[in-house]
Amino acid sequence: MLKQHRELSMSIRRTIENNDEAGIRPSKTYQSFVAAAGGHRELNFIEKDVRNYITREVRNVSEQEDAKEFGKYFLRMKEKNPNFFFELELEEDQSIKLAFWADARSRAAFEYFGDVISFDTTYNTNRYNLVCGSFVGVNHHGQSTLLGCSLMKNEEIESFKWLFQCWLRCMGGNAPKGFLTDQCASMKRALEACMPTTVHHWCIWHIMKKIPSKLNGYKGHADIEQQMSHVVWNSHSKDSFDRNWNDFLVNFGLADNKWLSDLYEDRHIWVPMYLDHHFWAGMRSTQRSESMHSFFNKYITRNSSLIQFVKQYDNCLGSREQAERESDAAEFHTVIPCATKSSIEAQFQDAYTHAKFREVQAQFRGKANCITRLKNSALGYSVYEVGEQVSSSIFDKFAVTYDSVAAEVKCQCLLFESRGILCRHALSVLSFEQVSQVSPRYILERWSKKVKR
Repeated sequence: MLKQHRELSMSIRRTIENNDEAGIRPSKTYQSFVAAAGGHRELNFIEKDVRNYITREVRNVSEQEDAKEFGKYFLRMKEKNPNFFFELELEEDQSIKLAFWADARSRAAFEYFGDVISFDTTYNTNRYNLVCGSFVGVNHHGQSTLLGCSLMKNEEIESFKWLFQCWLRCMGGNAPKGFLTDQCASMKRALEACMPTTVHHWCIWHIMKKIPSKLNGYKGHADIEQQMSHVVWNSHSKDSFDRNWNDFLVNFGLADNKWLSDLYEDRHIWVPMYLDHHFWAGMRSTQRSESMHSFFNKYITRNSSLIQFVKQYDNCLGSREQAERESDAAEFHTVIPCATKSSIEAQFQDAYTHAKFREVQAQFRGKANCITRLKNSALGYSVYEVGEQVSSSIFDKFAVTYDSVAAEVKCQCLLFESRGILCRHALSVLSFEQVSQVSPRYILERWSKKVKR
């Protein structure tokens, strides 16, 4: 088709503009025109015309103009709802240096689910290569919930300090109990300064993913990776981790490896045994934040404007809220039957959301692989050894204590402390003790089906 015969009508232009604002890629926009017209030959323009129009007319704004519209958008949001929160810091040329925002939904969610936060940064979400950061929590269904978003010119310590202080102001000055990040040194120092009482947790997935690249120069690196993973995940006390780690280094001749030495020095912020005394709502990595960024990337590209970005963020927030509403509705229309005759299982069936009750049921099923042995008992305080069969010939052993006076059960595996779900070892001991109801302390409100925001 000759160029002089190609043109975009006013209605076509409006559709292109609306689709671009909604994050729909030019190729998909063009294909929708093709489908509506009944074929390529029925159109008097080609895909390149759609792309050129977007580049020339829709996105032809300066970084400063975009930043100005970005700020105006936040002011309009604040007028609509006074609980919308934002802070901006501009460069001398009036472009964005730092930005943080959270709407009323995120601030309300923090009141219930702000105990543990995952924070991660990503690139390629806007045309100015600003770094996008998202604060993500876990709701009562185990779903990710957005608790704020940021854009930063760089990842320096002062930028993170500014951001974390903004976020704390937004959330009423209440620091979370736990905070998960990757191994960013700037982030670590900023957290120590802004949230000194918060337990910092490095993403274990990122660390384990580095093993091949860090250790592939050693002979038998596949065995090294397997053994290191075993030490990290199967050491059930600090002493056993330290002992197993040392044996691992000696056996593979790794005592002088600096990466492993540094990891050992920082073991208190990434090794499960050092962290599982604290509650993490089932999170061990920043993958919830990363999956949120993956969701953004379906609609946002490196060519997106700031306005496009913030509107797509709002759409993402809306879709998450809708998923939570649908899950809430399902709680009152369906019932998951108990898998056993246990009155304790029935307690959790009545209290917990479907997602969390399924996790409880998995522990009840796991009891079948456990053998409970009383080691000693005095004045209502009993010490048990629970052997869990993990293969045909291997049993893992866990120390479990039960205080009948305080109605308190504690297991060495720390599943309840870290995830808020009673483990199969503790449930085995409760069955052995013929306990019919657990103490309310073991039924967490944050997993309750009665949570309403």
